[in-house]
Amino acid sequence: MRFTNKIAIVTGGGGEIGRAAAKRLAREGATVVVVDVNLALAEQAAAEIIAAGGSAWALQTDVAKRDQVQAMADEVMRRHGRIDVLCNIAGIAPPAPFLETPDENWDATMDVNLKGVFLCSQIVARAMVAGGVKGNIVNMASTNGHVGEIGLVAYNASKFGVVGITMTTAIELAPYGIRVNAVSPGMIRTKLSQAVLDADPELARTYFQDKIPMARFGESDEVAATVAFLASDDASFITGHSLVIDGGQLTF
Repeated sequence: MRFTNKIAIVTGGGGEIGRAAAKRLAREGATVVVVDVNLALAEQAAAEIIAAGGSAWALQTDVAKRDQVQAMADEVMRRHGRIDVLCNIAGIAPPAPFLETPDENWDATMDVNLKGVFLCSQIVARAMVAGGVKGNIVNMASTNGHVGEIGLVAYNASKFGVVGITMTTAIELAPYGIRVNAVSPGMIRTKLSQAVLDADPELARTYFQDKIPMARFGESDEVAATVAFLASDDASFITGHSLVIDGGQLTF
């Protein structure tokens, strides 16, 4: 119960990895604010947490809009008076070949994946500093923030940016006792990735045998466990770090 009496915000909490992280934090005692641009998914995730005996509520927010992020933080502060943990998990990854990537693809990806992390981190960190809370911020980077991948120029750039934001904010927020880290998942089994594998068994063989030494995809719960570790006091001397969760993919 590492998060008893803690207030945690999870953006992208309606998605599979975000939902897993929200559930993990709630299971360890946190009151979780499940934030998502899709309110129905956020409410569903919050309901599942409550049904399991945890504490949660849902809030619709577009993380790329400063006014909405500010309203989110204000509402959490109004209800709870503090924010202890922020997990910036909201993200998108629309694929496109570099030569054919339209501005809309680039702009949308940067807005959610990079600007969203900036806005949520800045606004929530201000609330933490004002309240004297020695909080934790965990960002969602990716192995794509360490190496490139074909067909994902905007996503790759955004995740390299998340690693940079993580390092910079870790330095600047350390004097306030706020730690900032990131998780960098590789191939994680989600509905989207499973659909790709089902449609192309040869691709699955290539990934399992040729790219991942552990010969499997990761699970959302494994990412959630890493998020919880970095947000907890078990990681009390870790900041500015991007922890790779990839079954050895980047070493292979």
